[in-house]
This record gives sequence, C-alpha cells and structure tokens, in this order.
Amino acid sequence: MDLRQRAEDVDLAKSGSVEVIRARLIQHQILGDDDLSWEGIQSMPHKEIGEVLRIFGIKTSGSHKERRQRLWLHLNFDSRRMTIERLAEIDRERLHEMCQRLELPLTGNRTVLMGRVAGVLTSQGQGWGRIKRSLRRNGLPDVVEEQFMERDNQPNSVKIRLDLDQTFDEIELEPDETVESDSIIDNAEMAALEDAHDSLLLGFEDSDFETQGAILTIQARVADLDRMVGTILRGHGGVWGDSETDLLLRLAKRRGWPLSNPKISQRVGEVGTDMAEIKGAELKNSEEEIRTVDDDIMKRIRKKISESQTLIGENEN
Repeated sequence: MDLRQRAEDVDLAKSGSVEVIRARLIQHQILGDDDLSWEGIQSMPHKEIGEVLRIFGIKTSGSHKERRQRLWLHLNFDSRRMTIERLAEIDRERLHEMCQRLELPLTGNRTVLMGRVAGVLTSQGQGWGRIKRSLRRNGLPDVVEEQFMERDNQPNSVKIRLDLDQTFDEIELEPDETVESDSIIDNAEMAALEDAHDSLLLGFEDSDFETQGAILTIQARVADLDRMVGTILRGHGGVWGDSETDLLLRLAKRRGWPLSNPKISQRVGEVGTDMAEIKGAELKNSEEEIRTVDDDIMKRIRKKISESQTLIGENEN
C-alpha cells in the first residue's frame, strides 16, 4: 500500500505486484535521467548495465546479452504472470515482438517462437522480477549502493538514501549522527555471503537427493568460495572472466567439492562471478579474453620470428 501511494503521489501507474511497482518507482524516481527503453538498454556498456541491475536489486551476472534480456524483462513484465504456461495464451505477433526484444531469431511458426521465449524465461530463472532475498532481508540498514551516496556542500552533513523498501526520500544527518563505515562493510559482506548461499540453490529445489546434497555441501562452504574468489582477483589484477571462473572451479574440485554435475559447476561459476563483481572486479566477456589471448600469441610469434631472423643473419655472416 505504501508503494502504491508513492506511485500515485508522483503520477505513476499503481497497478501490479510489489516488485512491479518498486521497479517502476526506481526507473522513474531514481534512474529518471537514464534511457531505459529497449534501444537505451541495447546501447548500455557491459559494466554500466551491471550497475543498473544492481540498483534494481536483481541478478547481475551473465553475458552482456543475458543482462540486456534480464533488464528488459524486469522493466516490462511481472515475473509472477509472465510464466512459461502463460506463453500458450500469447498470439504469434506478440511472441514475434518478444523474440525481437529478447534478441532471438524471428523465423518460424508460433510454436517455435514460443519455445525460444520459453528458453529465455527458463535460463533467466528467478533472476528478474524479484529483488534478491539478501537485499530484502539483510541489505544495508541505512545506506544502499554507493551509487545512491552523494556529498553535500556542507562539511558536517551527508545526504543518503534510505533502504528501497522504506523510502526514496533523501534525509540529512546532523553533525553528531555518523555512519560507521566498518559496520556498513560488515553488513555488506554478510549480505553478499547470504545472497551467494541463496543463489546456489535457485533452480535446484526439486532436484534429486544427490544433487541437493551436493548443493547443501557447497552452501556450507560459501565463505571458502568467497576467499577463493578474493585470492584469484588479487592474483589476476582485479579482472574476472571465463579463465578466472575455470580456475575457481579447478581449485574447488581439488578441495573435494562435489562438482561432477555440469549444472552445479555452472551455478558455482555464476555465484563466483557475482562475488567477484561485488568485490569490484573488472568483468570481461569471452570475446575480450579471446582477443587478449590472440594478442599474446601474436606477440610471442613475432618475437620468435624476430629471434629466428637474427640467428639466420648471424649464421649467414
């Protein structure tokens, strides 16, 4: 009811679930200067779209295309209603439009189009439409993301935004009211660990006992996962990509983690990427990594050719 009243106060539609109204308020009241149309989302760089997803409180990991899909779904649909079952009620024209917005092939009959959209909804899972449970339950008590903090011109006061579940209004702290930075960091780290703990199980709730047992074993070691991610980041200059994810999985396997199931390995890799991003990692996609590897190989080849030509020249002399 509070969210509906806020929406009405600023002349926004107040229909929809709590998550839909919250997303609408964030879009227009917090990110009003950003272009969040489909075209605007398409033009967002990989890192920027991750920051926007984080502001909405939804899953941030994945490829650039997956991030674009997730943000568009979050802004345009109610996850409780846009289900795979609901797709059977949508006509071909609407499915064709959804395929276009989700960057999917547009050819085929209605059944083919429906299957493509269903594939995206399945792969995205609960990554959109609902804010992360750790944010809702254990988010920072007073301040949210760094993006919401801004210094006032007055030296003894600071403006902050309250938790999104409470209000979007700015409040001003009196000089004797201080924000304990250590407490904020501790709360942020605890929220990140709990979010990772919850994310590991998503999609595995109805799995067989063996799979659930493996997930529960890994959940109990989520702090170790966090430490491994931190160690890899320090050793790789704060950069995270597919090679770092592979290294994380190799380290986990050496420690006896149950990662024989490819789906479990994929989930651990995704959670590791989320952790790296929270720690401020510079994420790189596969194409960037391939280019980097290619550049390194070419440099070594050129060096070898140069050395060979020098040796040939010396022998001829």
